[in-house]
Amino acid sequence: MSRFLRPALLVTVVLALLGFGSTPSSAATSITVATAIGRQDSSTASVTGYVVGQPTATSTVVRGNFPNDYALALADSATQMSTSSMLYVQIPTAFRAAYGLQSNPGLLGKQITVTGTLAAYFTHPGLKNATAFTGGGGSTDPGDPGDYYAGAAGKTGAELKAALHTIISQQTKLTYDQVWDALRVTDQDPNNSNNVIEIYSGRSIPKSSQGGGVDDWNREHVWAKSHGDFGTATGPGTDVHHLRPEDVSVNSARGNLDFDNGGTAVAQCTGCTADADSFAPRPAVRGDVARMIFYMAVRYEGGDGFANLELNNSVGNGTAPYIGKLSVLKAWAAGDPPDAFEKNRNEVIYSQFQHNRNPFIDHPEWINSIWP
Repeated sequence: MSRFLRPALLVTVVLALLGFGSTPSSAATSITVATAIGRQDSSTASVTGYVVGQPTATSTVVRGNFPNDYALALADSATQMSTSSMLYVQIPTAFRAAYGLQSNPGLLGKQITVTGTLAAYFTHPGLKNATAFTGGGGSTDPGDPGDYYAGAAGKTGAELKAALHTIISQQTKLTYDQVWDALRVTDQDPNNSNNVIEIYSGRSIPKSSQGGGVDDWNREHVWAKSHGDFGTATGPGTDVHHLRPEDVSVNSARGNLDFDNGGTAVAQCTGCTADADSFAPRPAVRGDVARMIFYMAVRYEGGDGFANLELNNSVGNGTAPYIGKLSVLKAWAAGDPPDAFEKNRNEVIYSQFQHNRNPFIDHPEWINSIWP
């Protein structure tokens, strides 16, 4: 063989080195609905099509009065009426708030892309076990819904805080028992629908392991319920925006401590630290914790029979209706912006349970406006 490469072969080698000329099996190139229907081989693909309704049976797709958020049908044309030209898409729990048709009927006729497994659903060509939805005005980041925050437009500082208080005070209140049911949905593990994710430890634990025993999970009040002495009363004591699953022993280790940096490692909570008067969760959720605290300080202003909850720059606040440390919480919020899990949780609380939102997940910039 010549020690010089022929021109055609040389081009091939160069393209290969640059990553051209071959398509990895994991490539996410989008395919049409027609292609997906003809390729029901359990492979993974991204499919782009128009939402044309919700499948309820092998040959039935409804275009209104959607019964739930569990499925949608895609077609290569927004006006397609033949079910034989539709792909039936199963919607996993994590995406139902943003892409289920009962919650988002406006998606009808919109173009979206879904990534998942090409496999039969309702005994019909389908896509299951979806890992991503994009487009159509919906996403895993639902953001600011419509005119929800219209009353806060143009406001800053104390006026913004007052406006947001009025907006988010319009909510459905849960009982403390109903909180168990809500947390199984709001904090469900995206990779295991039988589990929830514990807020501080990050451990995935079976939903059935709720309770007070060793290694069970229970309902952690991120704004410690003794800070304002509201206990588990319906209102701040049952507000799911700051109630999260947590391991019993880690919950006990946090107790009613304020939040601050420093301290020593907390058992069964990798990345968590604590000392005599403060606690710090794992870095991945420090911003989440801060935004929950900011929510509580705006939602509960003392006008509904409960204490006026406020932030200060102290620790060791005890039973006073204060939590610190404000400067640290602001830094945590800036360093750990809202992620997909936190945004989805906010959307689920809004659409399925309390029907109010945490404004600091939707608009993190409002933190510095209210607490400059």
